[in-house]
Amino acid sequence: MEQRIIGQFSGSSPGPFLICIGGMHGNEPAGIAAIEEVLQSLETEKRNYPGFIYHGSFLGIRGNLEALHQKKRFIDRDLNRILSAEEIKQFQHQPPALLLQEEKECLALLDLVASSIQQQQPPLTLILDLHTTTASGGIFSISAEDDMSLSLAKGLHIPVILGIASGLKGTTIDYFNRPDKHTYCVVLEAGQHDDPQSVDRTVSAIINCMRALKSVDPRHVDHRHDGLLMGLGEHLPKVTRLIYHYKIKPGESFVMKEGYQNFDHIKQGDQVATNQDGPILSTHDGLILMPKYQPLGDDGFFIVEEIRET
Repeated sequence: MEQRIIGQFSGSSPGPFLICIGGMHGNEPAGIAAIEEVLQSLETEKRNYPGFIYHGSFLGIRGNLEALHQKKRFIDRDLNRILSAEEIKQFQHQPPALLLQEEKECLALLDLVASSIQQQQPPLTLILDLHTTTASGGIFSISAEDDMSLSLAKGLHIPVILGIASGLKGTTIDYFNRPDKHTYCVVLEAGQHDDPQSVDRTVSAIINCMRALKSVDPRHVDHRHDGLLMGLGEHLPKVTRLIYHYKIKPGESFVMKEGYQNFDHIKQGDQVATNQDGPILSTHDGLILMPKYQPLGDDGFFIVEEIRET
């Protein structure tokens, strides 16, 4: 099985610590491929350009090793829904033999992140959690609402979704985003799982984060990364807020209506899915996000509305 650490890169000058996590869900390998590409690019820059200086450190991590091995979203529990202090307290002192697979993955992941930050002692840490979706359509980031998180998310030049971070418990943002400790977390949703361009988009997002953190000089950043993300976000809302989340109940026979893409407009009363009781209708006008076209998971769909910034 693959190791949890994909690779790391230490600059010659002190600075922020960027941690990228790929494969929190085992059917989302694009983030891992992107991390590998970025690490290779950093080594190439260091080798070929004597003037290249990286400020701080970069670490790439695999999230759910067993789920990645089996190419499944998760084995027993969604790893990106159990990252909360309350959940972790329930299993962290249990004998390893009694732990579910994702509980083991969770403890190993958190230990690695905590020990890495402790070792680096950086002035600021950004954890960039790399995902893809079952639906195609626009890409986006998910951010908490503190100033630094918003600034970093907006620096990706793609839509920023607010409200999901506070509405969903046990996610990476819920656990890692601690402005009081100068630790921040932003989630990237880079497109459809099997779209090869999802890797390119993720590479561009990672590079842009490095620039936003001032880890790399803008002169050493290929402008295609900006162009790629700006082009993707050109006709999409800059900032939206969650207004509705359809959570699938245990035993519910939820089937999403085919054909929805991220940011498709829907109206109140539109049929968006079915279950054992019949049609499921939209309760709001808005934009649909992350419609569920995969067997695992209990998030049916999200509805967001655009925020007009002044």
